[in-house]
Amino acid sequence: MYCLPNAKINIGLRIVAQRPDGYHDLQTVFYPLPLTDSLEVKKAHHLHQPYEFILSGTPISGTNDRNLVVRVFLSLREEFQLPPTSIFLSKRIPVGAGLGGGSSDAAFMMKLLNDYYRLGLTDDDMEQRLTVFGADCPFFVRNTAVYAEGIGNEFSPVSLSLKGVYVVLVKPSVSVSTAEAYAGVVPQADTLAYTHTPVMDTLAAIKQPLEQWRDVVVNDFEPSVFARYPEIAAIKQTLYDMGAVYASMSGSGSAVYGLFSRPIDNAATIFPDCFTFAGQLR
Repeated sequence: MYCLPNAKINIGLRIVAQRPDGYHDLQTVFYPLPLTDSLEVKKAHHLHQPYEFILSGTPISGTNDRNLVVRVFLSLREEFQLPPTSIFLSKRIPVGAGLGGGSSDAAFMMKLLNDYYRLGLTDDDMEQRLTVFGADCPFFVRNTAVYAEGIGNEFSPVSLSLKGVYVVLVKPSVSVSTAEAYAGVVPQADTLAYTHTPVMDTLAAIKQPLEQWRDVVVNDFEPSVFARYPEIAAIKQTLYDMGAVYASMSGSGSAVYGLFSRPIDNAATIFPDCFTFAGQLR
């Protein structure tokens, strides 16, 4: 049995305040992106160990036992005494890009094992179990647009449909670490303290017409990331030059996406040294 774990983009990202535990409260919208990995599981009675893991496509650093799909399998194996299983993961979603590829693989692995071995877990059950693997992992269980708060782990429904909108995603060779991105950001609470200028929150901003998003839907990571990596800023500007209605870095980067009213067929030519994806949102 196989499935296609999809990526997501962040629409807006406001850093609200730093928490006492060192994390940050944020506001963002997660929206599914039809760029996918491929994941397959099979019973493997020939194995003399709990699992085998075969990875192809985009390389992932770290040992197999640290991969999220393996960790999900081992957690469910302990709980449900799963038999030896072969796991095949073909990576296409870029890593270190702010697209949630690893989190999606984890969530789809749990959904896949739940169906394949008929474990009887509900969506709520899976969301609860996935929280230990990453703040955004539970999003991919239902895989519909949500407004995320807290550290990106508190979801509420949001009335947003971009169905039929065309998207171009560009991932340069450079990657931005999450720690690096947070080190350069100034929380809204601190900004307001010395500017006394309130900003529109993400939920209010995305309710504006798409044509107005350029002025109101903001990613707070962009100023510091763009200053350090001007090539990422250049990608965003090029997307606007191509006619994007809205363009933004996704999460803490380094991927940048543009939303268009028409299909774009030449993205790979315009960005020859980058990973590119063009498609239509659902």
